[in-house]
Amino acid sequence: MSQALFDLNGRTALVTGSSRGLGRAIAEGLAKAGARVIINGIDPARVDATVAGMRGAGHAADGSAFDVTNEAGIVAAFAGFDADGIAIDILVNNAGIQVRKPLVEFSSVEWRRVIETNLTSAFVVGREAAKRMIARGRGKIINIGSLASELARPTVGPYTTAKGGIRNLTRSMAVEWAASGIQANAIGPGYMLTDMNEALVKNADFNTWLMSRIPSKRWGRPEELVGAAVFLASGASDYVNGQIIYVDGGMSAAM
Repeated sequence: MSQALFDLNGRTALVTGSSRGLGRAIAEGLAKAGARVIINGIDPARVDATVAGMRGAGHAADGSAFDVTNEAGIVAAFAGFDADGIAIDILVNNAGIQVRKPLVEFSSVEWRRVIETNLTSAFVVGREAAKRMIARGRGKIINIGSLASELARPTVGPYTTAKGGIRNLTRSMAVEWAASGIQANAIGPGYMLTDMNEALVKNADFNTWLMSRIPSKRWGRPEELVGAAVFLASGASDYVNGQIIYVDGGMSAAM
């Protein structure tokens, strides 16, 4: 198979929440495949440092610091891209947070914060990107879901609700925008070695349970999402739409 199918040269990718963690790994992977990447985060200093690191590695990178829960800020960011002649060819909706506690202990404020960050932001950023993609007749949207898009476990109710929403938001994007040349798909990471999961990594009892559930018998590494991201961002996936690819060491397949 020709490597040209996976070539992202000439494409620009915006990855939300990409100043660290999974988002940074995905941004680096897209850059290695040839894309110009736009690093996003809420902290301008962290965004600038990530951009500097990317450029130091020889990649084409720029920064756009905005809060994905601030609709006015998102709209302004895309207006800025338009003014600078930047066309977003690939959008990765990665930004997310986690709050762990029993459902009966969640306040409405905490619930809304998790939903706004993990789900509503993907809709608003996706909407702004899609407006431009529709006009150009092409585009790739990759939403980051989770094993929690399909399965629930105690203490992460709002996150599970949001990631289940990501699954069906992805399908909605696909059925509305496919005729305009846009492919909207999702990646469902399993348990990955990230800052968000640090408390779980350090929990011996949880690790014992997790290793009994994952056929691969290990945590995933952020860079192991890159293959799926490059596939979904490239011409290799031009007839793939509305799907979620689980990168979970086989956990979703095991009883």
